[in-house]
Amino acid sequence: MSSLPFLPPAVIPTPSIRPSGALIQMERIAPAERPRERLRSLGARSLSAAELLAVVIGSGSRGRSSLRIAHEVLAEVGGSLRTLAARPVAAIGGNAGMGPARAMAIVAAMELGRRTAAEPHGDRVAVHSPQDVVAAFAPHLEALAVEEFHVAILDAQHHLERDVLVTRGILDSSLVHPREVFREAIAERAASIILVHNHPSGDPTPSAEDRIVTSQLVAAGTLLGIPVRDHVVIGRGRYVSFAEAGWLSTVR
Repeated sequence: MSSLPFLPPAVIPTPSIRPSGALIQMERIAPAERPRERLRSLGARSLSAAELLAVVIGSGSRGRSSLRIAHEVLAEVGGSLRTLAARPVAAIGGNAGMGPARAMAIVAAMELGRRTAAEPHGDRVAVHSPQDVVAAFAPHLEALAVEEFHVAILDAQHHLERDVLVTRGILDSSLVHPREVFREAIAERAASIILVHNHPSGDPTPSAEDRIVTSQLVAAGTLLGIPVRDHVVIGRGRYVSFAEAGWLSTVR
């Protein structure tokens, strides 16, 4: 009987199991050290800014983890959450792997933080000084990329009854009309009002237009019996108070 020639055992190639870039990143982070797990077990205060941002972003994309994307987003603003809070959706969404949905989630989270900081602690906010005005309005206004003009409506005990947004955009005396400013004040039977707006440049020095607007509204308030107690201009970490500077009765 003829014997079959000897054949070596077949060599079956094994598929490559080298993980992709995304898997490598996830493998480098132990499950217990991932942002969501740390948040669940240790609480939000234990997370870094990048980790909190990663939780807001949710999942990674294009082979990059949410934590890596978060680090890149923060790097673009020099690590400043205040700068990030001032950025529009389009600017944040321009980062690779972000997209508009994740960018909107970040903007929404920043706005929630601002509103939380500005929310009164139980009792109504008492406003007796420019510093009280700044404490109530700066958390929202000082990081904005556009100007907003607000009217603080006060009762007879100088409590803040309502915050009314009158205009958003470049401050213009033709837009800040006394009718718009005092409509809500009359409806609320306000004892007095305080004017508040921000300068996105960060410099709170009043402009000529600021003075014109203030002069018009002080005059209207005198006629209506609803005095304008102050006009506070909020910059970045600074403010200017017309009342404190002695300008309220002399603006022209």
